[in-house]
Amino acid sequence: MAFSSGGGKGAMSEINVTPLIDVMLVLLIIFIVTAPIMTYPIDVALPQRSTTPPPTQEPPPPIDLRIDASNTVYWNNNPVSVSALQGMMENEVQKDPTNQPQLRIDAHPDSQYETMARVLAAAKNAQMLKIGFMQQ
Repeated sequence: MAFSSGGGKGAMSEINVTPLIDVMLVLLIIFIVTAPIMTYPIDVALPQRSTTPPPTQEPPPPIDLRIDASNTVYWNNNPVSVSALQGMMENEVQKDPTNQPQLRIDAHPDSQYETMARVLAAAKNAQMLKIGFMQQ
């Protein structure tokens, strides 16, 4: 802080601008150095506009998977074992990997978590992408 030499009016309240000028000069040097780097063109492969619309596919019918209170699993209202689920899911995925059916799971509130965990593990191992949960 600077003090005046005369008058006894107290401390001078002027701003010392030297640090501000130092910071501005450093920023100016940084911008001068980086400005030529920004002038070099960067090749970017942009997608081209397509004149033909993509073919629309009708989605396959969804698979309704229900787990009742006694932990019985139903595939479209047909009882199946949990061990056979992964094979059935893999068959559905192999039919058309890009247009998979949606797996809609409806679990009864009294069913065991272990059964649900096995169903979800089978769906993951079969690489099913569209999984939804329903509550009746």
